[in-house]
Order: sequence, then C-alpha cells, then structure tokens
Amino acid sequence: MKLNDEHILRETPSRKQAAIFIAKSRLLQLKRGLENLTNSKIKRFTVANTLKDATFSVESKTELWTQSNAAEEFMTAGKVHNLRVAIQKLNGIEIPANQIFSFWGQIGRANKRRGFVEGRELREGCIVPTIGGGLCQLSNALYDAALKANLEIVERHAHSQVIAGSLAEKNRDATIFWNYVDLRFRSAKAFRIEAKLDANHLIVRFKSRESFAQLQKSSLPVVQIKNNHSTVSVNNCASCGVESCFRSLKTQTTNFGRKAFLVDEFSPEFDSYLQQNKRENDVLFVPLDGKRFKKPNYAWTTKGFSKVKQSVVTTFIRAYKSRKLAAQGAARQKNLLEMANKLTASYSEKLTYDVTEICVHQNLLPFLWRSGELGGRQFDVLMTNLPLKHLQERLDFGFSRSPESSTLADFRAENWLVEAEIEALKNARKIITPHTEIAALFPDKCELLSWKMPEVSPTNDFVKSKSAKFTIVFPASTVGRKGVYELREALRGVDARLIILGAEIEGGNFWRGFDVESTKENWLEKADLVVLPAFVEHKPRRLLQAVANKIPVVASRACGVENVDGVTVIENGDVDSLRDEIVKSMRGNSLPSARAQNLFVEV
Repeated sequence: MKLNDEHILRETPSRKQAAIFIAKSRLLQLKRGLENLTNSKIKRFTVANTLKDATFSVESKTELWTQSNAAEEFMTAGKVHNLRVAIQKLNGIEIPANQIFSFWGQIGRANKRRGFVEGRELREGCIVPTIGGGLCQLSNALYDAALKANLEIVERHAHSQVIAGSLAEKNRDATIFWNYVDLRFRSAKAFRIEAKLDANHLIVRFKSRESFAQLQKSSLPVVQIKNNHSTVSVNNCASCGVESCFRSLKTQTTNFGRKAFLVDEFSPEFDSYLQQNKRENDVLFVPLDGKRFKKPNYAWTTKGFSKVKQSVVTTFIRAYKSRKLAAQGAARQKNLLEMANKLTASYSEKLTYDVTEICVHQNLLPFLWRSGELGGRQFDVLMTNLPLKHLQERLDFGFSRSPESSTLADFRAENWLVEAEIEALKNARKIITPHTEIAALFPDKCELLSWKMPEVSPTNDFVKSKSAKFTIVFPASTVGRKGVYELREALRGVDARLIILGAEIEGGNFWRGFDVESTKENWLEKADLVVLPAFVEHKPRRLLQAVANKIPVVASRACGVENVDGVTVIENGDVDSLRDEIVKSMRGNSLPSARAQNLFVEV
C-alpha cells in the first residue's frame, strides 16, 4: 500500500463495505420516502416578492474554494457547480408562518438528469467524489442562518466527523443524504430565503418583517444526530495515494482553471484582446464561425482555443427576426434583448463545470447573471455599451431637451434587467473596453484598450472633391440620440453643406431650410469635417475612418474617443461648443477667399 505522508493511515474501504452502505441507504430511503408521501406538511415553496424588501435579516457566508491541493480542485469545482444548480430552487422562496422547510423537499434529488455532477462528499473518513457532492455546504449555511434567526429546528443531523475549518467545529453544521437525512425547520412568522454565490463565497440570507429575536419556538423535540465534537483529519480520494483502494482516482485529465470567452458581435479590439489573453485550454463561444460562414459581423479568430462552441440555430433565428423589423424603434430593441437572452441560454447549456473563469460580452451579462452561471466563477466583461441605467438616464436627458423627438423615449428596459446588470457589473473582476466614457465609470477595475484604426492603403488615397460650400458629414441617421437636435441648432445660420449617412427617422422635414444631402457615396472624399454630437454612441467606426483619412472630427464625450488623436471632444449636449468648433474648422480650412469671408447666412 502506498500512502502520502500527509494523509491518515486507516483501514482501506472495501467494495463489500460500500455495497452494505448502499443497501442500508436504499432501505432507509424507501422508508423515508413512504413517510413523506403521507406527510402533508412537506412541500415545495415558490419564489415570491412579498418579503423582498423586509428589513430584518440574518446571513451565513462561507468560503467556496477550500481544496488543499490542486489534485482536489475537480471535486471542489463539482461542489461549486452543484451549489449553483441547487440555489436556483432556493433563492427567493418565501415560507409562510408555521410551515416546515425541508431541504430535500425544496431541492429535490441530486442526479445527473437534473444537472448535478461529481462533487466532494465526506464518507467513512474520506472525501470522495459523488453526484451532488458538496450540497452539505448549503445545508450547513441554512442551519447556521436558522440558528441566527432563532428558528425552530425540526430535524438536523450533525456530521459524524468534524473537518477543521468547517461549521461543524462550531456545532453549526447539518449533513444531508437523500432523502432520509434531512434538514427541516420552521418559523412562527413568514420569512424569505435568498441564496447566491459570488466568486468565492456561498451567501445565504433569511429575511422577515419582524425581528427574528422575537420569534417564539414550540417545545417539540428535535430529530437529530449529534457529532462527537472531535476534529479529525480525513483522506481524499484525489490525493491520498492508497492505490489498493477501489475508490482511488487516477490522475484527472479534466483541464481545470479553464476560461470561457462568451462573445457576440465581432469587435476588432476585443478579438485582439482574446488572442493576447487566451490560454491553450480555454474555450470560445461564438454565435457562429463568421470566417467559415463568411459573416464579417461574427469574424472572430478561432485559432488557438481548445474548443470553439457555436449557437448556429439561435443565430439564424435572430437574423431572420431582425430582417423583419425596422432599423430603429422599440420593437427592434425588444427583439435584441429577447435574442440576447436566447443566445445566453444556448451558451449556458454548453458551459461545463470545469470552467472557473468567464469573459462575457456585455449584452449577455444580465441574462447570464440572472441564470446563476456566474456564481462561484471569476468573470470579466467586454463592455461595448453604457450600462443600461446610465444609458436610459442619458436618453431621458436628451428627451428633456428635445421632447418633440419621436425616438428618444420610445423604449426603456424592464427594471429587473437594469438591476441584474448593475449587480453583475458590481461583482465583475474587470471591465474591458476601448470606449473612454465607459472606462471612466469603472476607474478601479477597467482595462482600457486602444481603438483599432482602419487600415488606409496608399493605393486608395483619394483627392478630396471640394464643393462650393464647406461640407460637414454627420455619420449617422437623423435620430435623437445621435445629437441631431443639437447639430441642427448649431448649424443655424452657418453657410455649410451637410451630408447625412442615414435615414431621416425624426421626420421628413427635420432638415427643412438646410443644405442637406443624404448619401453614403464617397463621403470621405467630400468631407471637410466630420461631426457627431451624440448622446449615445457605442461603435464610432466612421469617426475612426475619418481620423485614419486625416479628416478632422468633432465628437461628444459620449462617442468614447477621447484618446484618439485628431478628435476634438465636446461635452454631451453642448450646442455652443459644437458651433464654435464648426466655425473654427471652417476658418482654418483652406477655403476659397469668397467662402472664407461668408461663413454665415440669414435663416
């Protein structure tokens, strides 16, 4: 027998002992199952919001990643995954007064069919991998919170052995084993259970509208098994080295420490970031392989990842629905959110428990957070847009200035979505973005990327065509969030020609009285100045095109290009500064003398 020095020498478990244990447990499970069938007091509670804002609360917080060496990490990761699955049945439930909470009655059986995997379980002095292993950490936390809340304990069983550092050392543990070893408690007043995982902790919280200290308990006897309070060292099937034991595990081939990159629309900045930061075991999740399908909007570099997982069906459904909608409006925004949710669900189904880190595109973030998949994992966010809360405040600000706009108030996200994003961003390890305004919102944890400038081939140099008037290009549609009301006001009386690169969504007469052309043809050749005073701009690609072609740019801070040479930045909504910069550019431009002398016209 080979035995590592740090492990305890004890009798090696045999297959006969294991068979006897299984036989006994099956009989006990059958007996308890029959008892539960006739026990109308055991029920499953539903999620509710009646006590969500209750002021009295108690909390139990315990560490997740407690493995002592790398060989045990696969069991700890399995435990964390099992907790992730279990708390979906627990978080947000509300238990009426005098109703009995049963751990197994609420969670149900832990098996593969329901998404549980092998996690760590203490059995006969050894930590062994079993399906659903690790749920004792949840039952421990529930029991600990129940004691803090002064609830009535109806049934509780202590672990037969105490592991150093666990709640069992304080006699605040509750072991469970389907279905005959249960944890049950109740309260004289209604209460709510909230459970979540952050990157490193399991957090269980009880809430009530009345102080827990005032609750009165009954005198019913407690069904329980007590421990002997003596701390022991235990062996671990992943590292004990007892090769003669039938439970002894071979070296794990599962790649732990693996990171998953969950992306959506292609971004050259993020693609470069992924290539620089991926490891050979990492996994890439893409809507589809854009290079293979010749879809430039999904043209992510897939080389160098251990696996590339696609959601082709979801992506084609999204494309079909998108083609049937108008380019702007509430219906399109709702569809974008709906399909982001479906893409997130598709990705979630493909996530494996050995993924311990995630890097996720922002539009998928609130849905992934709400699903619980980020619990117990470190995660970073590829930030493309303003957070929903800031975005909607910005649109509200624009609408307060231009209430006649048909687009600035046409859509707002549901509150739960906004709140989910706020909570997720708060828990994110790092925010990654090239957008300077977004970066400024997260000064303590943002990695600011450089914008990728478009390549300009010398063979494509063009000779700028000069019109009789100074030509300003507005690189967007006529829509309120792009600052068209501010631009229109700034251009009043200015003798300039305006080229619009999009539709006039604010109304066909929006630019009446101005010299305006709506075209995308040869706009770089015609532009003397590119102007974008947007309230919201997340993809300033045309501004970067202009800069790359040495065309001066005036843009609002919302465009996120403060770190780009050749861009003059003005404050959002600042009409006076916008007008000043336009006039300054006109005066500095190499205009014919007649044009230079007549910058303004009567309107």
